[in-house]
Amino acid sequence: MANFDEMIDRRGTHSAKWDVMEAVYGVSPDDGLSMWVADMDFRPPQAVTDTLQAMIDHGVHGYYAPDSSYKAAVCGWMQRRHGWEVKPEWISTTHGLVAAVALALQAFTNKGDGVILFTPVYHAFAKMIGNNERHIVEAELSLEAGRYELDLASLEASLDGSEKMVILCSPHNPGGRVWSVDELRSVADFCVKHDLLLVSDEIHHDLVFAPHKHTMMALAAPEIADRLVTLVAASKTFNLAGGMTGAVVISDEALRARFAKAHQAAGASPNRFGMMMTEAAYNEGEGWLEELLAYLTENKRVFDEGVNAIPGLRSMALESTYLAWVDFSGTGMEMAEAIDRVQSRAKIAANYGETFGKGGEHFLRFNLGCPRAMVEDAVKRLQLAFEDLQ
Repeated sequence: MANFDEMIDRRGTHSAKWDVMEAVYGVSPDDGLSMWVADMDFRPPQAVTDTLQAMIDHGVHGYYAPDSSYKAAVCGWMQRRHGWEVKPEWISTTHGLVAAVALALQAFTNKGDGVILFTPVYHAFAKMIGNNERHIVEAELSLEAGRYELDLASLEASLDGSEKMVILCSPHNPGGRVWSVDELRSVADFCVKHDLLLVSDEIHHDLVFAPHKHTMMALAAPEIADRLVTLVAASKTFNLAGGMTGAVVISDEALRARFAKAHQAAGASPNRFGMMMTEAAYNEGEGWLEELLAYLTENKRVFDEGVNAIPGLRSMALESTYLAWVDFSGTGMEMAEAIDRVQSRAKIAANYGETFGKGGEHFLRFNLGCPRAMVEDAVKRLQLAFEDLQ
Protein backbone atom coordinates (compact mmCIF):
# COMPACT_ATOMS: atom_id res chain seq x y z
CA MET A 1 0.00 0.00 0.00
CA ALA A 2 1.32 3.43 -0.95
CA ASN A 3 1.50 5.99 1.86
CA PHE A 4 0.14 9.12 0.23
CA ASP A 5 -0.34 10.74 3.66
CA GLU A 6 3.41 10.93 4.21
CA MET A 7 4.65 14.53 4.32
CA ILE A 8 7.85 14.58 2.27
CA ASP A 9 9.95 17.74 2.61
CA ARG A 10 10.94 18.73 -0.92
CA ARG A 11 12.57 22.03 0.01
CA GLY A 12 16.19 22.30 -1.05
CA THR A 13 15.94 19.39 -3.51
CA HIS A 14 15.94 21.47 -6.71
CA SER A 15 12.15 21.21 -6.79
CA ALA A 16 10.64 23.72 -9.21
CA LYS A 17 7.39 23.43 -7.27
CA TRP A 18 8.86 24.30 -3.87
CA ASP A 19 12.24 25.97 -4.39
CA VAL A 20 11.09 28.56 -6.93
CA MET A 21 7.69 29.54 -5.54
CA GLU A 22 8.99 32.40 -3.39
CA ALA A 23 10.68 34.01 -6.39
CA VAL A 24 7.52 33.65 -8.48
CA TYR A 25 4.76 34.26 -5.94
CA GLY A 26 6.42 35.79 -2.89
CA VAL A 27 5.26 32.80 -0.82
CA SER A 28 7.96 31.31 1.38
CA PRO A 29 8.26 27.51 1.38
CA ASP A 30 8.92 27.71 5.12
CA ASP A 31 5.33 28.57 6.02
CA GLY A 32 3.53 28.51 2.66
CA LEU A 33 1.86 25.82 0.59
CA SER A 34 3.05 25.07 -2.96
CA MET A 35 0.05 24.19 -5.12
CA TRP A 36 1.10 25.38 -8.55
CA VAL A 37 3.54 23.24 -10.63
CA ALA A 38 1.76 20.10 -11.88
CA ASP A 39 3.77 17.41 -10.20
CA MET A 40 2.71 15.48 -7.10
CA ASP A 41 4.27 15.37 -3.64
CA PHE A 42 4.13 11.55 -3.68
CA ARG A 43 6.75 8.86 -4.19
CA PRO A 44 6.21 6.79 -7.35
CA PRO A 45 5.50 3.04 -7.36
CA GLN A 46 8.15 1.01 -5.53
CA ALA A 47 9.13 -0.66 -8.80
CA VAL A 48 10.33 2.72 -10.09
CA THR A 49 12.48 3.35 -7.02
CA ASP A 50 13.87 -0.19 -7.21
CA THR A 51 14.79 0.34 -10.86
CA LEU A 52 16.63 3.57 -10.06
CA GLN A 53 18.42 1.92 -7.15
CA ALA A 54 19.58 -0.90 -9.41
CA MET A 55 20.94 1.68 -11.85
CA ILE A 56 22.81 3.43 -9.05
CA ASP A 57 24.19 0.15 -7.75
CA HIS A 58 25.42 -0.74 -11.24
CA GLY A 59 27.06 2.66 -11.43
CA VAL A 60 27.50 3.17 -15.17
CA HIS A 61 25.04 5.56 -16.79
CA GLY A 62 25.73 5.47 -20.51
CA TYR A 63 23.56 5.97 -23.57
CA TYR A 64 20.26 4.08 -23.62
CA ALA A 65 19.58 1.34 -26.19
CA PRO A 66 17.79 -0.72 -27.39
CA ASP A 67 14.32 0.64 -26.68
CA SER A 68 12.31 -2.49 -27.46
CA SER A 69 11.34 -3.30 -23.84
CA TYR A 70 10.40 0.34 -23.21
CA LYS A 71 8.15 0.43 -26.28
CA ALA A 72 6.63 -2.92 -25.33
CA ALA A 73 5.74 -1.44 -21.92
CA VAL A 74 4.09 1.58 -23.56
CA CYS A 75 2.12 -0.63 -25.95
CA GLY A 76 1.06 -2.96 -23.15
CA TRP A 77 -0.20 -0.10 -21.00
CA MET A 78 -2.21 1.48 -23.79
CA GLN A 79 -3.83 -1.87 -24.58
CA ARG A 80 -4.65 -2.76 -20.96
CA ARG A 81 -5.80 0.63 -19.71
CA HIS A 82 -7.29 2.16 -22.84
CA GLY A 83 -8.06 -0.65 -25.28
CA TRP A 84 -5.75 1.03 -27.79
CA GLU A 85 -3.50 -1.20 -29.87
CA VAL A 86 -0.27 0.66 -30.56
CA LYS A 87 2.54 -0.76 -32.67
CA PRO A 88 6.11 -0.14 -31.44
CA GLU A 89 7.14 1.52 -34.70
CA TRP A 90 4.47 4.19 -34.19
CA ILE A 91 6.27 5.54 -31.11
CA SER A 92 8.83 8.36 -31.05
CA THR A 93 10.37 9.15 -27.67
CA THR A 94 10.84 12.85 -26.91
CA HIS A 95 12.40 14.88 -24.12
CA GLY A 96 9.00 15.42 -22.52
CA LEU A 97 5.75 16.41 -24.20
CA VAL A 98 6.28 20.18 -24.28
CA ALA A 99 9.26 19.42 -26.52
CA ALA A 100 6.99 17.12 -28.54
CA VAL A 101 4.58 20.01 -29.12
CA ALA A 102 7.45 22.19 -30.33
CA LEU A 103 8.65 19.43 -32.68
CA ALA A 104 5.13 18.98 -34.06
CA LEU A 105 4.90 22.71 -34.75
CA GLN A 106 8.21 22.58 -36.60
CA ALA A 107 7.30 19.43 -38.51
CA PHE A 108 3.79 20.34 -39.64
CA THR A 109 3.49 24.15 -39.71
CA ASN A 110 5.40 27.18 -40.96
CA LYS A 111 6.19 30.54 -39.43
CA GLY A 112 3.08 32.71 -39.37
CA ASP A 113 0.63 29.81 -39.43
CA GLY A 114 -2.30 29.80 -37.03
CA VAL A 115 -2.58 27.17 -34.30
CA ILE A 116 -5.93 26.70 -32.57
CA LEU A 117 -6.16 26.31 -28.80
CA PHE A 118 -9.34 25.69 -26.79
CA THR A 119 -8.79 28.17 -23.97
CA PRO A 120 -8.31 28.38 -21.09
CA VAL A 121 -5.73 25.65 -21.58
CA TYR A 122 -2.28 24.51 -20.43
CA HIS A 123 -0.07 27.58 -20.74
CA ALA A 124 2.98 25.87 -22.28
CA PHE A 125 1.10 25.39 -25.56
CA ALA A 126 0.91 29.14 -26.11
CA LYS A 127 4.57 29.56 -25.17
CA MET A 128 5.67 26.98 -27.72
CA ILE A 129 3.49 28.49 -30.44
CA GLY A 130 4.94 31.94 -29.79
CA ASN A 131 8.51 30.72 -29.46
CA ASN A 132 8.19 29.05 -32.85
CA GLU A 133 6.78 32.20 -34.46
CA ARG A 134 3.34 30.79 -35.18
CA HIS A 135 0.26 32.67 -34.00
CA ILE A 136 -2.32 31.54 -31.48
CA VAL A 137 -5.98 31.26 -32.44
CA GLU A 138 -7.96 31.19 -29.20
CA ALA A 139 -11.24 29.28 -29.29
CA GLU A 140 -12.68 30.12 -25.90
CA LEU A 141 -14.59 27.29 -24.23
CA SER A 142 -18.17 27.95 -23.22
CA LEU A 143 -18.89 27.68 -19.50
CA GLU A 144 -22.25 25.97 -19.17
CA ALA A 145 -23.60 25.19 -15.69
CA GLY A 146 -20.08 25.14 -14.29
CA ARG A 147 -18.73 22.83 -17.00
CA TYR A 148 -16.70 23.57 -20.11
CA GLU A 149 -18.21 22.92 -23.54
CA LEU A 150 -16.68 23.25 -27.00
CA ASP A 151 -17.99 26.07 -29.20
CA LEU A 152 -16.95 24.99 -32.68
CA ALA A 153 -19.54 27.18 -34.39
CA SER A 154 -17.95 30.36 -33.04
CA LEU A 155 -14.50 29.05 -33.90
CA GLU A 156 -15.54 28.27 -37.46
CA ALA A 157 -16.91 31.78 -37.92
CA SER A 158 -13.58 33.27 -36.84
CA LEU A 159 -11.28 31.31 -39.18
CA ASP A 160 -9.25 33.29 -41.72
CA GLY A 161 -7.51 30.44 -43.56
CA SER A 162 -4.13 30.78 -41.86
CA GLU A 163 -4.89 27.96 -39.42
CA LYS A 164 -2.95 24.73 -39.93
CA MET A 165 -3.12 22.89 -36.62
CA VAL A 166 -5.35 22.24 -33.61
CA ILE A 167 -3.87 21.31 -30.23
CA LEU A 168 -6.45 19.54 -28.09
CA CYS A 169 -5.89 18.88 -24.39
CA SER A 170 -7.74 15.65 -23.61
CA PRO A 171 -8.60 15.33 -20.75
CA HIS A 172 -8.63 19.09 -20.39
CA ASN A 173 -6.20 21.04 -18.23
CA PRO A 174 -7.39 23.14 -16.48
CA GLY A 175 -11.01 22.30 -15.76
CA GLY A 176 -10.64 18.53 -15.77
CA ARG A 177 -13.16 17.87 -18.55
CA VAL A 178 -13.22 14.39 -20.01
CA TRP A 179 -14.43 14.93 -23.56
CA SER A 180 -17.16 12.57 -24.73
CA VAL A 181 -16.79 10.43 -27.85
CA ASP A 182 -19.24 12.73 -29.64
CA GLU A 183 -17.20 15.80 -28.68
CA LEU A 184 -13.99 14.16 -29.83
CA ARG A 185 -15.58 13.22 -33.13
CA SER A 186 -16.82 16.78 -33.58
CA VAL A 187 -13.24 18.05 -33.24
CA ALA A 188 -12.02 15.39 -35.67
CA ASP A 189 -14.71 16.30 -38.20
CA PHE A 190 -13.81 19.99 -37.81
CA CYS A 191 -10.16 19.18 -38.59
CA VAL A 192 -11.12 17.23 -41.70
CA LYS A 193 -13.48 19.95 -42.91
CA HIS A 194 -10.83 22.66 -42.56
CA ASP A 195 -7.79 20.52 -43.42
CA LEU A 196 -6.15 20.88 -40.02
CA LEU A 197 -3.60 18.63 -38.39
CA LEU A 198 -4.64 17.53 -34.90
CA VAL A 199 -2.24 17.18 -31.99
CA SER A 200 -4.06 15.42 -29.15
CA ASP A 201 -2.22 15.85 -25.85
CA GLU A 202 -3.56 13.04 -23.67
CA ILE A 203 -1.02 13.19 -20.84
CA HIS A 204 -3.75 13.11 -18.15
CA HIS A 205 -5.53 10.12 -19.70
CA ASP A 206 -4.91 7.81 -16.73
CA LEU A 207 -6.08 10.28 -14.07
CA VAL A 208 -9.83 9.98 -14.64
CA PHE A 209 -12.45 9.63 -11.89
CA ALA A 210 -15.38 7.22 -12.03
CA PRO A 211 -17.88 7.17 -13.61
CA HIS A 212 -16.08 9.17 -16.31
CA LYS A 213 -14.05 7.34 -18.93
CA HIS A 214 -11.38 8.71 -21.22
CA THR A 215 -11.43 7.72 -24.88
CA MET A 216 -8.29 8.05 -26.95
CA MET A 217 -8.84 10.29 -29.97
CA ALA A 218 -7.31 7.53 -32.11
CA LEU A 219 -10.21 5.27 -31.08
CA ALA A 220 -12.92 7.91 -31.24
CA ALA A 221 -12.00 8.92 -34.80
CA PRO A 222 -9.75 6.30 -36.42
CA GLU A 223 -10.47 7.72 -39.86
CA ILE A 224 -8.27 10.78 -39.17
CA ALA A 225 -5.08 8.76 -38.67
CA ASP A 226 -3.46 10.64 -41.56
CA ARG A 227 -3.72 13.92 -39.63
CA LEU A 228 -3.49 12.76 -35.98
CA VAL A 229 -0.53 13.04 -33.59
CA THR A 230 -1.14 11.62 -30.11
CA LEU A 231 0.97 12.60 -27.10
CA VAL A 232 1.13 10.35 -24.03
CA ALA A 233 3.46 9.89 -21.07
CA ALA A 234 3.79 8.20 -17.70
CA SER A 235 4.95 11.45 -16.10
CA LYS A 236 1.62 12.76 -14.76
CA THR A 237 0.26 9.29 -13.97
CA PHE A 238 3.19 8.15 -11.85
CA ASN A 239 4.84 11.47 -10.86
CA LEU A 240 7.88 11.07 -13.08
CA ALA A 241 8.02 14.58 -14.57
CA GLY A 242 11.74 14.96 -13.87
CA GLY A 243 12.41 11.99 -16.14
CA MET A 244 11.53 14.19 -19.14
CA THR A 245 10.18 11.33 -21.25
CA GLY A 246 7.17 11.45 -23.57
CA ALA A 247 5.80 9.25 -26.32
CA VAL A 248 4.58 10.64 -29.63
CA VAL A 249 2.33 8.07 -31.31
CA ILE A 250 1.69 8.44 -35.06
CA SER A 251 0.19 5.51 -36.94
CA ASP A 252 0.33 7.10 -40.40
CA GLU A 253 3.69 6.36 -42.03
CA ALA A 254 3.96 9.57 -44.06
CA LEU A 255 3.02 11.75 -41.09
CA ARG A 256 5.46 9.86 -38.88
CA ALA A 257 8.29 10.44 -41.36
CA ARG A 258 7.68 14.19 -41.28
CA PHE A 259 7.82 14.19 -37.48
CA ALA A 260 10.95 12.04 -37.49
CA LYS A 261 12.72 14.55 -39.74
CA ALA A 262 12.11 17.39 -37.26
CA HIS A 263 13.05 15.15 -34.34
CA GLN A 264 16.33 14.16 -35.96
CA ALA A 265 17.11 17.77 -36.78
CA ALA A 266 16.81 18.65 -33.09
CA GLY A 267 19.48 16.09 -32.20
CA ALA A 268 17.62 15.01 -29.06
CA SER A 269 18.33 11.58 -27.54
CA PRO A 270 16.14 9.67 -25.08
CA ASN A 271 16.71 10.07 -21.35
CA ARG A 272 17.98 6.76 -19.97
CA PHE A 273 16.53 7.34 -16.50
CA GLY A 274 13.15 8.47 -17.77
CA MET A 275 12.73 5.53 -20.10
CA MET A 276 13.63 2.97 -17.47
CA MET A 277 11.33 4.62 -14.92
CA THR A 278 8.52 4.62 -17.46
CA GLU A 279 9.02 0.96 -18.26
CA ALA A 280 8.95 -0.01 -14.58
CA ALA A 281 5.85 2.09 -13.89
CA TYR A 282 3.89 0.75 -16.85
CA ASN A 283 4.84 -2.86 -16.11
CA GLU A 284 4.33 -2.84 -12.34
CA GLY A 285 2.49 0.33 -11.30
CA GLU A 286 -1.14 -0.43 -12.02
CA GLY A 287 -2.06 -1.23 -8.41
CA TRP A 288 -0.37 1.98 -7.24
CA LEU A 289 -2.43 3.97 -9.74
CA GLU A 290 -5.71 2.53 -8.45
CA GLU A 291 -4.73 3.54 -4.91
CA LEU A 292 -3.77 7.02 -6.16
CA LEU A 293 -7.12 7.54 -7.89
CA ALA A 294 -8.99 6.62 -4.71
CA TYR A 295 -6.83 9.03 -2.70
CA LEU A 296 -7.24 11.90 -5.16
CA THR A 297 -11.00 11.34 -5.24
CA GLU A 298 -11.15 12.08 -1.53
CA ASN A 299 -8.72 15.01 -1.86
CA LYS A 300 -10.95 16.71 -4.40
CA ARG A 301 -14.05 16.08 -2.26
CA VAL A 302 -12.38 17.72 0.77
CA PHE A 303 -11.16 20.66 -1.29
CA ASP A 304 -14.39 21.24 -3.22
CA GLU A 305 -16.64 21.08 -0.17
CA GLY A 306 -14.43 23.48 1.77
CA VAL A 307 -13.86 25.98 -1.03
CA ASN A 308 -17.44 25.92 -2.30
CA ALA A 309 -18.59 26.83 1.22
CA ILE A 310 -16.88 30.21 0.79
CA PRO A 311 -19.37 32.67 -0.76
CA GLY A 312 -18.19 33.80 -4.18
CA LEU A 313 -15.76 30.94 -4.77
CA ARG A 314 -16.56 27.95 -6.96
CA SER A 315 -14.30 24.96 -7.59
CA MET A 316 -15.11 23.29 -10.90
CA ALA A 317 -16.16 19.64 -10.52
CA LEU A 318 -13.20 17.58 -11.67
CA GLU A 319 -13.74 14.65 -13.99
CA SER A 320 -9.99 14.11 -14.32
CA THR A 321 -6.54 15.45 -13.30
CA TYR A 322 -5.48 16.54 -9.82
CA LEU A 323 -5.69 20.24 -10.68
CA ALA A 324 -8.58 22.16 -9.10
CA TRP A 325 -9.84 25.15 -11.12
CA VAL A 326 -11.37 27.79 -8.83
CA ASP A 327 -13.52 30.69 -10.04
CA PHE A 328 -13.25 33.86 -7.92
CA SER A 329 -15.59 36.01 -10.02
CA GLY A 330 -18.46 35.60 -7.56
CA THR A 331 -16.58 37.51 -4.87
CA GLY A 332 -17.17 40.79 -6.70
CA MET A 333 -13.57 41.81 -6.05
CA GLU A 334 -10.83 42.56 -8.53
CA MET A 335 -8.72 39.52 -9.30
CA ALA A 336 -5.63 41.30 -8.00
CA GLU A 337 -7.22 41.46 -4.55
CA ALA A 338 -8.25 37.80 -4.65
CA ILE A 339 -4.71 36.81 -5.62
CA ASP A 340 -3.26 38.96 -2.85
CA ARG A 341 -5.48 37.24 -0.30
CA VAL A 342 -4.45 33.79 -1.54
CA GLN A 343 -0.75 34.64 -1.53
CA SER A 344 -0.40 37.09 1.39
CA ARG A 345 -3.09 35.86 3.77
CA ALA A 346 -3.44 32.17 2.95
CA LYS A 347 0.21 31.88 1.89
CA ILE A 348 -0.62 29.56 -0.99
CA ALA A 349 1.12 29.57 -4.37
CA ALA A 350 -1.40 28.75 -7.12
CA ASN A 351 -1.29 29.24 -10.90
CA TYR A 352 -2.79 32.45 -12.28
CA GLY A 353 -5.77 31.70 -14.49
CA GLU A 354 -4.92 34.43 -16.99
CA THR A 355 -1.82 32.50 -18.09
CA PHE A 356 -4.13 29.81 -19.52
CA GLY A 357 -5.64 32.20 -22.06
CA LYS A 358 -9.11 33.62 -22.68
CA GLY A 359 -11.65 32.55 -20.11
CA GLY A 360 -9.12 32.00 -17.34
CA GLU A 361 -8.93 35.57 -16.06
CA HIS A 362 -11.00 35.02 -12.88
CA PHE A 363 -9.54 31.64 -11.95
CA LEU A 364 -6.66 30.15 -9.99
CA ARG A 365 -5.42 26.56 -10.38
CA PHE A 366 -4.62 24.54 -7.25
CA ASN A 367 -2.64 21.28 -7.27
CA LEU A 368 -4.32 18.60 -5.13
CA GLY A 369 -1.62 15.98 -5.73
CA CYS A 370 -0.37 16.22 -2.16
CA PRO A 371 -1.03 14.68 1.28
CA ARG A 372 -4.59 15.21 2.50
CA ALA A 373 -3.39 17.16 5.51
CA MET A 374 -2.05 19.78 3.11
CA VAL A 375 -5.38 19.94 1.25
CA GLU A 376 -7.20 20.38 4.56
CA ASP A 377 -4.73 23.09 5.59
CA ALA A 378 -5.24 24.90 2.27
CA VAL A 379 -9.02 24.89 2.77
CA LYS A 380 -8.70 26.37 6.25
CA ARG A 381 -6.30 29.03 5.01
CA LEU A 382 -8.63 30.04 2.17
CA GLN A 383 -11.61 30.18 4.50
CA LEU A 384 -9.69 32.51 6.81
CA ALA A 385 -8.42 34.63 3.91
CA PHE A 386 -11.99 35.21 2.72
CA GLU A 387 -13.75 35.08 6.12
CA ASP A 388 -15.29 38.52 5.65
CA LEU A 389 -17.42 37.05 2.83
CA GLN A 390 -18.97 34.41 5.09
